[in-house]
Amino acid sequence: MNPEKKQEMLRSAPIPGLVTRLAVPTVISMLVTTFYNLADSFFVGQLESNSAQAAVGVVFPLMAIIQALGFFFGHGSGNAISRHLGAGDMHSAGSLASCGFFSALGAGLLVMLLGQLFLEPLALLLGSTETILPYAKPYLRIILLGAPYMTASLVLNNQMRFQGNALFSMIGITSGAVLNLVLDPLLIFHFEMGISGAAWATILSQLCSFLLLLGGIKWAKCVPLDIRKLRYLPQLMGEIFKGGLPSLVRQGLSSLSIVVLNWAARPFGDGAIAAMSVVLRLNNFANSAVIGFGQGFQPVCGFNYGVGNKARVREAFWFSVKVASICLVFTAAAGFVFSEELIGLFREGDPEVVPIGALALRLQCLALPLSGWVIMNNMLFQTCKITVPASILAAARQGIFFLPPLLILPPLLGMLGVQLSLPISELCSFLLALYYNRKLLNKL
Repeated sequence: MNPEKKQEMLRSAPIPGLVTRLAVPTVISMLVTTFYNLADSFFVGQLESNSAQAAVGVVFPLMAIIQALGFFFGHGSGNAISRHLGAGDMHSAGSLASCGFFSALGAGLLVMLLGQLFLEPLALLLGSTETILPYAKPYLRIILLGAPYMTASLVLNNQMRFQGNALFSMIGITSGAVLNLVLDPLLIFHFEMGISGAAWATILSQLCSFLLLLGGIKWAKCVPLDIRKLRYLPQLMGEIFKGGLPSLVRQGLSSLSIVVLNWAARPFGDGAIAAMSVVLRLNNFANSAVIGFGQGFQPVCGFNYGVGNKARVREAFWFSVKVASICLVFTAAAGFVFSEELIGLFREGDPEVVPIGALALRLQCLALPLSGWVIMNNMLFQTCKITVPASILAAARQGIFFLPPLLILPPLLGMLGVQLSLPISELCSFLLALYYNRKLLNKL
């Protein structure tokens, strides 16, 4: 589809069909992105040691940091690109695309270098115990090698979907995930590489996705990338910062919260760390579908906000909230009923991991339907450049309302305090989103 037809589609196509059409590829992309670490947890969980399973959970905050940088530059440039395309400013859209991509590549390279230099202190900071450290270090060392192109891939993914090319984005991400499913058991078990095999499978699969996404820029007729446009970086970073700050806050605090969660679970053993890491992955997997649907809403929101059609922005928002909430109700019900079976997929019959994980998952499922409202409000404010509320709301679930219970409740309630922290955070974030929505939606 040529750019003019895509813009006309965003401007006038019926909202339910348009948002759904854009959302289906992004839902798949988000599920697949989350699936990388979930697949590593599953296959590593077939090894004998709880410490190996816990090591994947310990390294997960680093993956969240890489995602935070990718989403910062990707959402920041992508949100601005959609608004500039809506206003007919192709030159600024091209400059933003180039600056977002090459800045992310540089940021990922910096993460890789610093991580390799301080590998063991980083592993301990992330929550490794002495028994987890021998598994965490080789996994972490290899994952860091992929940081530059993993960060840049997220930028390409987001820039493509903000230009209405979510299908090409989905193909790139999904191809890597399929390859990861093949490589994980092959390298872990057949070549007896253990947890290092899981890490190699992840970064090779991510490299495949990166190369496909890079080629997809041309195939999908997206705004082209040009390294010479980096000379505009200082004046463009302001736009990228405004659009990307909520994502950076959300993902950055997610990384910090997982580290604190690992430390809170440490007194209860490696099995507790392994159990909570599995619950977090399952929770992220469920929420990633909602985030993916919200990413189908964002191009419609950004483009129509750019052309001044705010009634269409409101219509798309309420449609997205309804779909997300209904889906999460059914997901939460299934997770509550089959909690033991879901945890058992990763550590079947483990007398330490399964009971802890099953109770934590049931408690989280009670609050899970509330997250759709929080996520959609966050995306609405972020895309419409209402930066401060968007950033606060992004920080709420992963930090403002999550860290205090993690610090206060475990000394009082033991392991139950760790398990209650996530649902408490979800409820408080819902109430905050309700307040912001009542205050700000009429302005749109």
